[in-house]
Amino acid sequence: MRIIYAALAVVILLGAVAMTCLFVVDEREQVVVTRFGKVVYEPKTKAGLGVKLPWEVANKIPKNLQDWDDLPEELPTEEKTYIWIDTLARWKIVDPVLFFQTTNNPVAARQRLSEIIGPSVRAAIASHRLIEVVRHSNREMEIIDEEFEGRDAAVHPIVNIGRVNLMEGIKANAGRQLANFGIELVDVKIKRLNYKDDVRRSVYNRMIAERKQIAEKFRSEGKGEARSILGDKEKELQRIFSTARRQAEEIRGRADAEAANIYAAAYSKDPDFYEFLNTLTLYREALDKDAALVLSTDADLFRFFKGAAPGK
Repeated sequence: MRIIYAALAVVILLGAVAMTCLFVVDEREQVVVTRFGKVVYEPKTKAGLGVKLPWEVANKIPKNLQDWDDLPEELPTEEKTYIWIDTLARWKIVDPVLFFQTTNNPVAARQRLSEIIGPSVRAAIASHRLIEVVRHSNREMEIIDEEFEGRDAAVHPIVNIGRVNLMEGIKANAGRQLANFGIELVDVKIKRLNYKDDVRRSVYNRMIAERKQIAEKFRSEGKGEARSILGDKEKELQRIFSTARRQAEEIRGRADAEAANIYAAAYSKDPDFYEFLNTLTLYREALDKDAALVLSTDADLFRFFKGAAPGK
């Protein structure tokens, strides 16, 4: 029984030793094995199972992309215009042995990035104009007011380098220094750029004043155009009304002439009957129950009451 216990203890001990000799490498990691602080093997950069001696240490180092986000900083441009710059960068460890020997951990690496990228950004901003930091090409800007057309380069400055090339220069400058720490700088970007508070308020007020001026110009032009349209409308209405009145008078004149011709033709066919109809019309319009006429019995108005036939 003692032999069994002893054998079991030996197996457990060997298992524990074996566990200290094995390590797992994740696909997002790379491992540098050290013995008493010194690198003893080639770094293991592929995922899988690794072997080391029990007294050796497996130092895991990130292999995927890392981010660096600096605090916003107030910087002057070449024209001494102060702006707020908020930059960020992405980096990765490409030489794990050199990284372990010089920096050792990602926290210290980010401090190194701040010490190297920060001055590079400050130097680049201070040696270039604001337009170089803001724009990346000389693409024609959209002009919404003809008043600003035809201005010279003082109003529309020429971009010689541009924001993209400026960032590439910062990346190249800082990347050369970071290569000494086994770090590859993938890219550097400006996350946010703005004027300082007092300058920003002044710029906003100027922009508001310019927009109000442009809006007032549009309103005045709109009012003038509205008055012109209303004048054209009134003119067109008068033309339509005069044309309609002229056409109505012409139609009415032709109708009266045609009616006169019809009346004349009818009268010429039977004048006595026409006279009889006109007399009856006169009776209906002039004589009613309230009418009072004093006429001689010889008057022509009573001729048909006497039984006289038309024409007699």
